[in-house]
Amino acid sequence: MAWPARGMYYPAMIDIAETPYAEGSELICGHFHEGLGYRAYRSRGVGDWLMILTLSGQGRFGFDGGEIRTKRYDWVLIPPGIAHDYGVASGAAQWELLWVHFRPRPHWLGLLKWPGAGGGLLSLKAGEEAAVLFRQVRIVQTSGKRLADCMAMAALEMVLLALDEERGGAQPSLDPRIQKALDFIESALERPLTVGVIAGETGLSASRLAHLFRDETGRSVQVHIEERRMLKAADLLRRTGFPVQQIAASVGIESPFYFSRRFALWSGVSPTAFRRQQRYGMVLIL
Repeated sequence: MAWPARGMYYPAMIDIAETPYAEGSELICGHFHEGLGYRAYRSRGVGDWLMILTLSGQGRFGFDGGEIRTKRYDWVLIPPGIAHDYGVASGAAQWELLWVHFRPRPHWLGLLKWPGAGGGLLSLKAGEEAAVLFRQVRIVQTSGKRLADCMAMAALEMVLLALDEERGGAQPSLDPRIQKALDFIESALERPLTVGVIAGETGLSASRLAHLFRDETGRSVQVHIEERRMLKAADLLRRTGFPVQQIAASVGIESPFYFSRRFALWSGVSPTAFRRQQRYGMVLIL
């Protein structure tokens, strides 16, 4: 979803610049303490999920036709493709927040069915326990340990489980046929995958699977397959010295050239450049 800046939170800022964001990581998180005037704006959102917890002060999240304001222990979840327009709330002196951009594991999707708050935004109110767990995600990822990223993903899963438990698991889980499709895709990324092949594993017709998959996950089967392949490739580039050709084959793409083009479209850089950036570090602006 996209809309012009006119009529939004700062109506005078008609030509507000898009806030930069680097795609390609499975998880990246941070702890910000911002003063009046801080604002992030991405009219088309990004390709991953963004979860923000307000620790103190007040934040605001704008959407086409309204806004929500957050205070201590308010959580906001922004799905892929939903516009970002958030910052320090009007009249507030500051906003302290924990945030994480992440690409969920397939079995997490049922945990992300939070109540709607308007404009595609989702929100929850939770207590201190989940906030303490969320702090651990940042601590673990920046620990310097060999498997820090994997540990951070595990810590984030604990956060999502704690939030689900706190609200009593009231939100519906995924349709079991779609969960079966997700599990099959995850186990067969190196194989040729079509909607028809996946439908055969679920007992659904191809058209019914395509429709139900979008309803349950918010994206098409093809988009999900592409993301999971690129995430697997990114992980192999980050953690191994395998040549690009071998990595391409491991995610079901025979041509290294074609793989490099697709990876560059997904991450913004070539596989070789991505590997180099991961080695020397990247900067992401929330």
